[in-house]
Order: sequence, then structure tokens, then C-alpha cells
Amino acid sequence: MSFQGYRRGDVGYRNITLALFAAGMATFVAMYSAQAVLPELSDEFSVGPATSALAISATTGLLALAIIPASALSERFGRVRVMAFAALASALLGCLMPLAASMEVLLLLRGLQGLCLAGVPATAMAYLAEEVDAEHLGSAMGRYIAGTTVGGLSGRVLAALVLDHASWRWALEAAGIAALAFTGLFLWRAPASRFFVPQPVGLRATTTNVVGHLHNARLVALYVTAFVLMGGFVAVYNMIGFRLSAAPFGLPQSAVGLVFLLYLAGTVSSAAAGRLADRFGRKTVLVVAELVAVIGLLITLPANLPAVLGGVLLFTAGFFAAHSVASGWVGATADAHRAEASALYLFAYYLGSSVLGALAGLWFAADGWAGVVVYVGVLFALALALAVNIPLLRRRRAATRASGVS
Repeated sequence: MSFQGYRRGDVGYRNITLALFAAGMATFVAMYSAQAVLPELSDEFSVGPATSALAISATTGLLALAIIPASALSERFGRVRVMAFAALASALLGCLMPLAASMEVLLLLRGLQGLCLAGVPATAMAYLAEEVDAEHLGSAMGRYIAGTTVGGLSGRVLAALVLDHASWRWALEAAGIAALAFTGLFLWRAPASRFFVPQPVGLRATTTNVVGHLHNARLVALYVTAFVLMGGFVAVYNMIGFRLSAAPFGLPQSAVGLVFLLYLAGTVSSAAAGRLADRFGRKTVLVVAELVAVIGLLITLPANLPAVLGGVLLFTAGFFAAHSVASGWVGATADAHRAEASALYLFAYYLGSSVLGALAGLWFAADGWAGVVVYVGVLFALALALAVNIPLLRRRRAATRASGVS
């Protein structure tokens, strides 16, 4: 008897999308709440913007390194089990974060949190690709990405609001408790896997699967897309707090934190992009989303608060729409070993966050916000070139197969 994946309208579809929404919330509350307190970390530990930004890069960098091992573990022990352990361990570490007595200890805890967090993003896309009907995968993936946007928003805004009344330590504690609550919701609603088949875990098998994906030009293009898009996105949000708190704006940190409400644009655009990609094609929606992001980035250049906020709004909407489409495209392109395919995408995604996001501090120190815009603009221009050429890579690969060339 053959089984059919969950489809929109099914109880199982509602449960799995709600569970993955909660998992995205828990992950991104834990991961990015520290972004709201970067200026406070600079003051507390007497470090510059580039050093305080390591509180983000330490998490995303070690998460990137742990993505592929976590995906391999999910092949052996199951998607839901690995995600549950990862979300719970990272939330508990988040509750310990405020005890850090130095920047070095804080970075160590943030790095450990990144190692634990890897199990959720490494597994979530493969879980959806296995359990949801292919015709409805784009929409389901969009809902998961929407959860990550709301999580990123909630962690930052919650931490910023707490700063009005308490220190950065209490701000991070509130975020840790919130992540723990969303982990509980995930555990409650996540359906057991129906189509997952355990695979033996071994270095040779995992390496073979990874190398196989790296021979797929379409997947490699999507991995580079993830690297540059996420690097540029984190660069903007790492530095926006420093820009708005300085002249000519001079906003208090609690007000600066409310800028993260613009993440709601990504919540809407990521879910919509998934549906539009199912209807109009992934390449078209990806290119339009990246163009919207670039336009938004350019609008932020004038020293005018409405222009900056409007530009960041468009930039955020475009980024998350592009990420939704690109991540769904990976699951559709990989016809086997989807966990490793998704893990490679996320490895590139979080490596971009760690490396390219941290480098933004140097551009900001050298040339201010204009330097950040040039830097991020170049990254998104590369992403646009890749998006336009992905169909050509597909045709070339198809022609190679037809000619019998391996």
C-alpha cells in the first residue's frame, strides 16, 4: 500500500506545519535574541562593534559546522527525535547565558548553543520533504520559514523591550524562557514520521552523499545563493542598531529594538513566496524577491528615518521570500539523501551569517552605512546572477545525462 504525503486541509498538514512553525520560533528566538543587545555588550565588555557581533557569529558559525553531522544523525535516529533534542538543549543553554561573566564566556556559551541548534534546521526541510505531498511542499516550507522570521523578530523585540527595564542579562533570560515554551509546542504537535526509513550512519556514506550533491550544479548554485544572501542579511541587521543609535538619529536602544518588527514583512513574504513559486516557477519568484531586496537596500542610504525603515522593510521581505524559494528548491532538486542536501544548504546559509555578517563590522567602521550598503549590494548582485543561470545549469545537466556522460 502506498502512502500519500500530507496535503493542505489535512489534520496532519496542520499539525506538521504548526510544529515546524514552533520549531522555527524556538530556534531563531535562541539564535538572534543577542542581536538586540550588541551595543550593550560593547559597553559592558568594552569591545567594538565587530567584536560584539561575534555573539551572533559564534552561534551561526558552530551551527554551520554541526549541520552535516546533525543531518547524518537524523538519518539514523529520526527527524523528530533529533529536532526535539536540539531545541531543548539550546533553550536550556539560553537560560544559562545571562550568567556569563566575560565576553569570552558568553562567546563560548553562544558557540555551544549553535552546536545544539544545528539539529533543527538540519532536519526540518528533510522532514517536510518526506512527509508533505510535493504539490504542497512550497507552501509548507513557506510556513516553516515564516516561523523562523517570527522567531527572529520575537527574540530581538522581546530582548529590546526588556532592556527598557533591566539589563542585557535579563533580556537574554527572557528569550531563553520563550524558546523553551516554543520547544514544548513543537513536542506536542509534531507528527511521527511516516515515510522516514532509518539509514546507517557512517563517515564514508555521509561523505559519499555530500560529494554527490556537490556534483549537482543546480544545488551548488543554491548553496552559494544561501551563503551570500544570509551573509548580506545578517550584515544589515548587525549594523542597523549601531547606525540608528548614533547621530543623526540618536534613538534609544529600546526604540532601535522595535526595528526588528520589520521581520513581520518576512513572515508574510516567505509564506507568499512559497505559494507563488508553486504557481509561477521558482526562478521567477527568486529573481523578483532578490530585486526587491536590493531596491530596499538602496532606499536606506539617505539619513532619513522613514526612508531607512521603509528600505529595511522591503529588504527584509525580499530576503525571506528568496530564502523560502531557494530552500524549497533544494528539497525539490535533490532526489535522494535530502537531509544531506538540506544540510549543505544550511551549512552555506549559516556560514554566510557567521563570516560575511561579521565582516560587515569592518565596512561600517571604515565607511559607515554607505560601506555596508555597497558590501551587501555586491553580495545580492552575485545572488541575482546565480538565480538567472540556475535554469541553464539544469538544461546543461539534463543534456549531459542524455548524452551518457557521467
